Amino acid sequence: MDSLKYRRVLLKMGGEAMAGEGGFGIDPRRAQEAAQKILAIANLGAEVALVIGGGNMWRGIEDGLDHGMERVTADHMGMLATVMNSLALQDALEHAGLPTRVMTGIEIRAVAEPYIQRRAIRHLEKGRVVIFGAGTGNPYFTTDTAASLRAMEIDAEILIKATKVDAVYDKDPKENSDARRFKQLSYIEALNMRLGVMDSTAIAMCMDNNLPISVVNVWAEDALVKVVKGEPVGTVVSG
Repeated sequence: MDSLKYRRVLLKMGGEAMAGEGGFGIDPRRAQEAAQKILAIANLGAEVALVIGGGNMWRGIEDGLDHGMERVTADHMGMLATVMNSLALQDALEHAGLPTRVMTGIEIRAVAEPYIQRRAIRHLEKGRVVIFGAGTGNPYFTTDTAASLRAMEIDAEILIKATKVDAVYDKDPKENSDARRFKQLSYIEALNMRLGVMDSTAIAMCMDNNLPISVVNVWAEDALVKVVKGEPVGTVVSG
């Protein structure tokens, strides 16, 4: 543990990390791959909490709002999608040997614990991975914002935004050979340049509370390990 720079981390993953071919649904093999990435940093002694999106199951704007659905209804459906992903990841983590608890912002006591801040911290202190499902429990807030909020509440030392790209760029590097790669950004730069790191509410919350954001390719070898050790990887957004 002495080699760790960050001992308590919150990992934000998109629902696409759980998806099978075509980017839809839940592929247990992908959940197992994600679990191995998390296991690597838990074995170093890091306390790990997660927020996972639900875009592989339901996209409120595209699937609901664009077809006349009420925003609150669409958002509640999105929250339930994140719970399904949380349960799938919990299963994969426990098969990997990591005790895991799913806590939800809306009460679904038959499948998960209701979110209680002090209980979540106690789980982390006991070496359990904690997955926060159902976002903040409120419509109109994204899972990015939920990740920032939960990170503050559990006193996380860094928020890791897991992506499929190795860093933040000023434009899509797959389509633009001249895309500029950033190693470091300030919160204000990330907001003003609209780089899509996280939504503006989430970044502003991290800025107000001086919580660094690390943007990395979660599938790259040892990327998460490098983050918790403080080694240069991806893009860091900080004050």
